[in-house]
Amino acid sequence: MSEKIAFVGVGRMGANMARRLKDCGYAVTAVYDVNAAGAAELAAEIGARACPTLAEVVAAADVVFTVVTDDAAQLGVFAPAGDSLLAGAAGKVFVNCATVSPATHVEVDRRVRAAGGVALEGCMASSIPQARNGTLYLMCGGDRATFDRVRPILEKLSTALRYIGTVGQAAQVKALVNMVMNINTAGLAEGLGLGHALGLDLTMLREVFLQTGANSQVLKTDGEDMQNRDHACFFSAAHAAKDSGIAWTLGAQAGLNLPLAGATKQQFERMCALGLGQLDKSGIAELTFKGRHA
Repeated sequence: MSEKIAFVGVGRMGANMARRLKDCGYAVTAVYDVNAAGAAELAAEIGARACPTLAEVVAAADVVFTVVTDDAAQLGVFAPAGDSLLAGAAGKVFVNCATVSPATHVEVDRRVRAAGGVALEGCMASSIPQARNGTLYLMCGGDRATFDRVRPILEKLSTALRYIGTVGQAAQVKALVNMVMNINTAGLAEGLGLGHALGLDLTMLREVFLQTGANSQVLKTDGEDMQNRDHACFFSAAHAAKDSGIAWTLGAQAGLNLPLAGATKQQFERMCALGLGQLDKSGIAELTFKGRHA
């Protein structure tokens, strides 16, 4: 556990990953976030330094995790000029955990290599409690040697660690995971919404779904929340819209028609347009239940 670790992007996922590694005995030396106050609060909690620049983050660590919001943010922290993680990147490892397009991971990998460092995709298919407890499902892409180098760290974050393949492939798999999850979420909202309109007991209906072909992981995580309108955010509708867009774009690039992915993307985009983007993805039920936000 001699590696010094830093985090760029310490929202709920990044902060809990940092806490987890600190609890496991790693030296989490530096954190950075556009929300400087949040970074300072976390730094005080775990004994790290809240760095004012990305260059200082790199100087303080051997391994840097990035957990940012989208493609623009991911490319921004690895900008070719100005304050950037590329400054002093030689010999450093960057584990990039954001759900961004495969092309962005490939471009970041190219930039990091040109600066003398190495990068690894660390795509996550879990949520906030799993980040804190070290039970993430992590899908990794990049050089196998880089994966093996940081595997002991990743094993403290994940109970289901999987090496997918070359750079970009983990992001492709993550896009498909989220595409199917989001489609299931939209379908469940429609099923429960119709059941409500028919006057059925929704607790009974969820129990029937659970024991039949309508069962899904989303039913277990989101079904009761949809029924009770409890949309405390674990995975936001805004992120669901973004991720559905990534998958839909991959389909278009492959020459495929993905009508369910397209319709789901439009539903989550509609949530954002209505100002509901910061609700949990379960909030898509607000668009299907009579008397709600339709």
